Amino acid sequence: MTLDDKLARVFADDLRELMMISYIVLGNNAVTNRFIERTYQMPVHAWSSLYAIAKFPGIRAKEIRMIFPRPQNTISRAISLLESQGYVRQEASAADGREKRVFATLAGVDILAEMTNYSRKRQAELFSPLSEAERQVFFDLANKIAAGPHLLQSDVMGQDDSQIAHDNVRGAGN
Repeated sequence: MTLDDKLARVFADDLRELMMISYIVLGNNAVTNRFIERTYQMPVHAWSSLYAIAKFPGIRAKEIRMIFPRPQNTISRAISLLESQGYVRQEASAADGREKRVFATLAGVDILAEMTNYSRKRQAELFSPLSEAERQVFFDLANKIAAGPHLLQSDVMGQDDSQIAHDNVRGAGN
């Protein structure tokens, strides 16, 4: 049985939507992770953390977790790595000295611009089978799922603190 036959069988299953999403995300991650690790000597979650830090100067580590749902220790390791490479700096919060705020350095902004350029090209490559109209429909549908109540929580699989992250990501919390 060829890979195409196996994929067709998996995608014809009653879990086809989840399997398709997983296949696309994991396939893209495999390509992107290899490139980021080889080229920039950092895991992809460090890149996404740097992206959030540059977009939101002064962000807290726990807020990055709300944007890119990953374990807190993964985000903490990413920030430590970025700091050791000179791409970010941490400062104590003016409101609470125990709280750390994270900022991109000039080196971080520069490397992020380079990485973002590659990411734009990868995005165009990945979505090249779709027309512009199809890309917009895909984005709108994916956004609808992301904005829904069940991306980061599940009644079926039990709840955890991810609802807090979902509320914060969508503006319901602080």
